[in-house]
Amino acid sequence: MKTAVVVFPGSNCDHDAYHVLKHVLGQPTEFVWHKETSLSGFDTVILPGGFAHGDYLRCGAIARFSPIMDAVIRHARRGGTVVGICNGFQVLTEAGLLPGALLRNRTLSFLCRDVWLRVEAAGTAVTSKCRPGDILEIPIGHGEGNFFADEDTLDRLEGEGRVLFRYVSPTGVLDDRFNFNGSARAIAGIMNDGGNVFGFMPHPERNAEPALGNAQGRVIFESLVAGAGAGAGAAA
Repeated sequence: MKTAVVVFPGSNCDHDAYHVLKHVLGQPTEFVWHKETSLSGFDTVILPGGFAHGDYLRCGAIARFSPIMDAVIRHARRGGTVVGICNGFQVLTEAGLLPGALLRNRTLSFLCRDVWLRVEAAGTAVTSKCRPGDILEIPIGHGEGNFFADEDTLDRLEGEGRVLFRYVSPTGVLDDRFNFNGSARAIAGIMNDGGNVFGFMPHPERNAEPALGNAQGRVIFESLVAGAGAGAGAAA
């Protein structure tokens, strides 16, 4: 699996994602600057966390028009795997590759802490090493992580099994006290109807090694290595 980590002006988790894939898991991984126009030869594309273009206008709104995004959209439409983490998730919604939007946290403050996620959809390219109901403790760091979509869209995501993760209590119970950013139906991550585009707000690249406190984020990247590649060579 060869992975492109897209770098926008303001990306700040690009090196974290690169490190996990390249140095922890030993996968061929390269940075791709946002002004590039091709993703030829890459199987997987990661849009990392950060503040692309300073999140001016709104989060992800300017990054969506970076030259590389045309190639990202082509890659996705041809079945290549695309993963948006935090700011990357926001960019994917702005680009129309995922439904919904990420609004200001209901606290109107930046949140940086560990949260607990319940795996809702196992067997995807980012959860192939998980079981339904697994609880993962993963960090968040965002000011606009409040996932919003209209009720019809939410019902469709639920009905089609496209909710990846939910914010839950440490014991795995839905509890609004642990839905820190106020996301609709406690949704922390979703995928597209083709099952090859994924977006989530938590940062598994920040806890993929024991030295970081826990390594529970590693399973997301191990899943990606095991489950991605169906769109190998599809990008252009």
